[in-house]
This record gives sequence, C-alpha cells and structure tokens, in this order.
Amino acid sequence: MFGYAPILTFCRFRSEGTHQSARKAVALLGALLTMSAPVAFSLTACAQQSDPSTAPAVVQPGAPGKPSKTLPSSTHGTLPQWSRADVEFMQGMIMHHSQAVEMTALIPSHTENKDLRSLGARISSSQSDEIRFMKRWLAARGQSLSMAMPGMPGMDKSGEPMALMPGMLTPEQMEALRKSQGAEFDRLFLTGMIQHHNGALTMVKDLFDTPGAGQDADIFDFATDADNTQRAEIRIMESMLEKNRSIRNH
Repeated sequence: MFGYAPILTFCRFRSEGTHQSARKAVALLGALLTMSAPVAFSLTACAQQSDPSTAPAVVQPGAPGKPSKTLPSSTHGTLPQWSRADVEFMQGMIMHHSQAVEMTALIPSHTENKDLRSLGARISSSQSDEIRFMKRWLAARGQSLSMAMPGMPGMDKSGEPMALMPGMLTPEQMEALRKSQGAEFDRLFLTGMIQHHNGALTMVKDLFDTPGAGQDADIFDFATDADNTQRAEIRIMESMLEKNRSIRNH
C-alpha cells in the first residue's frame, strides 16, 4: 500500500567538475533509504564512456542478502494503477465529508461555545478542501463524483436507496441536532462527530484491507493523513465532551 517507485539516475562522467553533483545524488539516495515508509527503488547507473553507443545499465537492488539484478535498458518506472475500490472510497468519502460540513454549518446559530466554534471551523475548512481534492482526483480519471446515478440523488445504480457510509448520522440524528440549542447541541454535535470520525477510520481501514487498493500515491497520502487527523480530532472532542458533562453535573 505504499507510494510509487521512483527511478533514480546517476551518471558518472570523466569530468572532475561533476563529482560534486554525484556526491549530492548519493546523499539524496541515502536520505531516501532512511525514510520510515518502505519504498521500492530502481536505480539507473550510467557511465559516459568513450563509446557513445554503450547503453546504460539498469540495476534493481535485491532484497537484504540477495544479489542485485541488471534489467534491460528500456526499463521504466511505473505508477501503481488505481482500483475500483479506490474510486468507491473517494466517492463514499465525498458523501461522508459533505455531512460533516453540513453539521459544522449549524454551529454559528446553535451554540456560543467558542471552543466548539473553533473546532467546527477547522473541520469545515479541512474537509471542504479534501472534498475539492477528491473531486479533482475522480474527474482526472473520468470517474463519477458520486456513487448515485445522475439525476437520482440518494439512489444507487440499482435504484435502491443508498446505505449511509460508516459512522454517518441518520436522518433522525441530524434532525435532533438541528432542533437542539446550547449545551444540548454541543453534546449532540460532539457525540455525533466522534461517531462520524470513527466511521471515516473504518473506511480507511477497509480501503487498505482490500487487495490492490490504496496503491495510488495520492490515495495513500490522503487516506493516511485523514486517518491521523481524525484520530487527533476524536481525542480533542472526547476531552470537550467530558468537560461538557462535568459542567452539566455541577
């Protein structure tokens, strides 16, 4: 489920003036190899010989304890292909994020809680940006922005009502949130958004548990960042909810 495998090209020239560039290239390779996420590398070693017809050698480092392989000079690095699971993840997450933004839009008219207002603004901004990113990703690959058929919101391709994404609030929960005010709104919002965020974590886990999914570099980065961000926000909301309970009990 990792990103792409870049091809790094190192050229050895006879000119003394190129040694510094070579050293920088080697230093860059060392930095890449110390990254925490495993990355596959294909190294192209080329030597500028007196015979210009000599083709560069493409060397693929072997696993620990295994020899390297010399590949054909025509070898090129390729980006992992996106999968149907990637597309469905993005489509479902757009729906998921849209409800979170809808929830945060209620905050200004339903509570004076400054901490909640600040949190809501942050969630709204980040998830709105992510919705735009996901729509661009889908559009660039010629995919629909929604799982629903065009002109039939809320329906899947079979014409049946679509199931909610994991963690999404039911219509009844959303209605209760709209009707609440003050401390009660704060409680319903926090419990609802914690539920919502936990659902997003489930969606990310399901993506990475699907064979062949999450290989696209953009998908991997987005899903990993969403997982980290929403885990952190869950901890913040749990602390705010506990504070809310303490105030109500005194």
